[in-house]
Amino acid sequence: MTQAVTNDCIQTIERIVLEAGKLALSHFHKLSTVPVEAKGHLDLVTAADKEVEAFVTQALVAAFPEDGVFGEEGAARPGRSGRTWVIDPIDGTFNFVRGGDQWAILIGLYEGGVPTFGVIHVPLRKQTLLGGKGIPSTLNGAAIAQRKGMKPGQASCGVGFHPMVPVDQRLETLRFVLEEAQMSFRCCGSAALSMIEVALGQVDGYLGMGESSWDVMGPVPILEQIGIQTTLDWTQFDLNDKLRFACGTPEFLKAVAPIVPFGTTLDLK
Repeated sequence: MTQAVTNDCIQTIERIVLEAGKLALSHFHKLSTVPVEAKGHLDLVTAADKEVEAFVTQALVAAFPEDGVFGEEGAARPGRSGRTWVIDPIDGTFNFVRGGDQWAILIGLYEGGVPTFGVIHVPLRKQTLLGGKGIPSTLNGAAIAQRKGMKPGQASCGVGFHPMVPVDQRLETLRFVLEEAQMSFRCCGSAALSMIEVALGQVDGYLGMGESSWDVMGPVPILEQIGIQTTLDWTQFDLNDKLRFACGTPEFLKAVAPIVPFGTTLDLK
């Protein structure tokens, strides 16, 4: 049984994510001195990722001592409440390192086997989105409009690939989007920023190939409140799985169903 996310809880999470944004920006403004490591080819982690995750973890533990915490950079604190806060300290680290503005801090609440509440904070764009079960989705406090439909002559989607996805799978995905679905596409290097574009109606949907739970745990509850659906079947996933999924209007999901069936994880064969 899920617990209600109270107004006090929302205010606490907003405060934490905004403070985390300030910490990330302090690193961003001195990029030339920020240590950068490679987790894999084109898969980077910085001191900023680690410090932001440590800060958010400490703040969440202090605010919600009964809850668990799970983070991209190793945070793993078991809880007693059945609730787990999932952290992506910087979604779009490659963009961060290159000096771009397409990166965000994500916090999502995982409860009862599904994401129920999420926050996305984009420091350089001064955008904060939040929403979830029983909580209207907002952007900087203003309600986000419901999304539906898709105009075939203007159809567009975001596309994201984890660096481990083989080139042939990437090319097949783009071929399908362009040739069979007959859509334009955007690839910005951040699942969160791409899903914000879905939320604001700038694209009809998003195809994520190789995303992690922390990439989507914050955005999904926000999108669900405004009519955006996903192919994610949380009963089939572990928090460490790489996901292959689509999110968008019902019309978008129907159009991409041949390439992203419901409830699939990433197949690297």
